[in-house]
Amino acid sequence: MRRPIKRNRLKLAAESQRLVNLSLAVAQSASRMEDLAWQEKLDLYVAKNLKQHHQDILDAAAENLFASHPNGYEVLVETLETISTSAIFEVQGHQYYTLLIAAPILAWTRFEISSGSISVDALASLSHQLSTQLLVDQAKLRLLPNLYSIDQLPRNHTETYALMERQAMSLLKNSTPPVEAERAQTVPFLADIRYLLAVLVTPIDAPLFQWQALDAPYDCVKAKSAALLEWQQQVEPTIKNLLPGCGIELLLPEAYYTACREADIKIRPASIRSAVFYLTQTLGKEANQFEVVIAACGVQETPGQIDEFRISFCLVEAPEVIYGVVWPLYQAEDQLAALGMDDTGQVNGDIPEILTECGIVNILQLEEIFAMEFCDDCGTPLFADREAELVHPEMPEDTPTPGTAHFH
Repeated sequence: MRRPIKRNRLKLAAESQRLVNLSLAVAQSASRMEDLAWQEKLDLYVAKNLKQHHQDILDAAAENLFASHPNGYEVLVETLETISTSAIFEVQGHQYYTLLIAAPILAWTRFEISSGSISVDALASLSHQLSTQLLVDQAKLRLLPNLYSIDQLPRNHTETYALMERQAMSLLKNSTPPVEAERAQTVPFLADIRYLLAVLVTPIDAPLFQWQALDAPYDCVKAKSAALLEWQQQVEPTIKNLLPGCGIELLLPEAYYTACREADIKIRPASIRSAVFYLTQTLGKEANQFEVVIAACGVQETPGQIDEFRISFCLVEAPEVIYGVVWPLYQAEDQLAALGMDDTGQVNGDIPEILTECGIVNILQLEEIFAMEFCDDCGTPLFADREAELVHPEMPEDTPTPGTAHFH
């Protein structure tokens, strides 16, 4: 879960304080009846601020809770995610449940990962497969006609709610789909995520997904696994045409924030593997000719807490950092799973295991926790070298950059 941006506020506005109080009431309730009563009030206030585009009020409440009441913070963030991506809308006297979903695509390449408009034929094929493989018959679907990078997704909860509302109301009224505004330029990465976004509507209290209509014994895990396999098999050819020259992995389409979190976690190993492949192929080196330096990084407001690992790649015979990969941490247990040290003093965990699988034998873990610093000119994260200095990664001169060549 992403942490809120830090701002200096001397006093909360009344509306933000109300959100804080309601979030704490939900977190501290002693019964389900009380919990539901407080949650209903919190939902109403969150929905009001989303509709009025008051993101600052929502952010202020989240920041206050993050600093002082972690349980209340979790309640508020979960509510923000839920209300900004699901709602009940009424059209011609009938009520409909609406949900914004995302279908993540993990992609990796030596070159460039496409984004942008989807052709009419591809959109029709994807819409058909999404409806057939995952949705119940009465659910209606509108798949947005773009393949989104993370830079092009809604930037906050109010933008997310507005997108859902626009598309859902247009779908329910059978009107022309609204055209979404142009978004930021895609930042190129060797491994990245692309997203299909869709709005689903169904009559109130009716299911959306096929696994919601299961009979006993209600094996939802098995049903979702089967749906994912069918989705991957049927959709992969279309996605490969949209992302030429890329290796891909399709994840299960789910509620927007759930799908995005799962993709954030799953892309991390691919980022390391694609970096090793790119470096060995571009520089004509074997994997064992590289050394990796792993540095823990955190923000100044929470000293001692690690928010991400930055993985620096160097040539064994040279001191410069030539490439870097960021491994973000989303949950408390992520840190222990990502990197540790065994009884013999050897590094272990997911990061060293992936590096070793790729053929990297020289791995150095730095002990200190570094500030999360970025280049003032281009915004690139700074990575630690062998001397524990944060530096800008620079490839050797005359190295082709990603996207300047094509597969053969």
